[in-house]
Amino acid sequence: MSWWTGIFSKSTQVFDPMKYLIAGLGNIGAEYENTRHNIGFDVVDFLANQNNASWKLDSQAYITEIKHKGRTLVLIKPTTYMNLSGKAIHFWMQKHKIPKENIMVVVDDLNLEFGSIRMRDTGSDGGHNGLKNIQQVLGGVDYPRMRIGIGNQFHKSQQVDFVLGKWNADELARLKLVIEKAAAACLSFAAIGLKFTMNQYNGKITE
Repeated sequence: MSWWTGIFSKSTQVFDPMKYLIAGLGNIGAEYENTRHNIGFDVVDFLANQNNASWKLDSQAYITEIKHKGRTLVLIKPTTYMNLSGKAIHFWMQKHKIPKENIMVVVDDLNLEFGSIRMRDTGSDGGHNGLKNIQQVLGGVDYPRMRIGIGNQFHKSQQVDFVLGKWNADELARLKLVIEKAAAACLSFAAIGLKFTMNQYNGKITE
């Protein structure tokens, strides 16, 4: 092997363009189940259930895989807790050789009205600690993400209680539809790309 071939092989990573990583963010533990902050977990749980896929605990995440239109979607629920989500995402990107443009991070967003979806291929963390950590670990803001609005119906100084709180009755009445639409948007992202998916799914979710 020549010196040039050696340098090239060490500096080039081969990615799999038919693999996608869908990372639903949340916190592990019974006390966090059915809370607003865990809607990312709810979306990937829905995708797994829809495809009869079973979760297994592996390095830094619960993980499973599903197939959609010839693509393999690797679903993860990081066990690192929200504030260190980037560690798990980076690990599984490397493990499955998934390029950055083929990941979709699904998170809650209290700056969006409940029942809204906003997908982007870049952007600031918006004060979200999970996105902040991902930005630090991946070394930039240029990765696809889906923000799901949880609203901001809380009094001053009660933000943490609201985000980590359970859904109220009015929210629960619409939550299933929100999760279904978000899951469908993840599938669309893998099938037809972010641009067309954004055109179809960004905005408020209605019946």
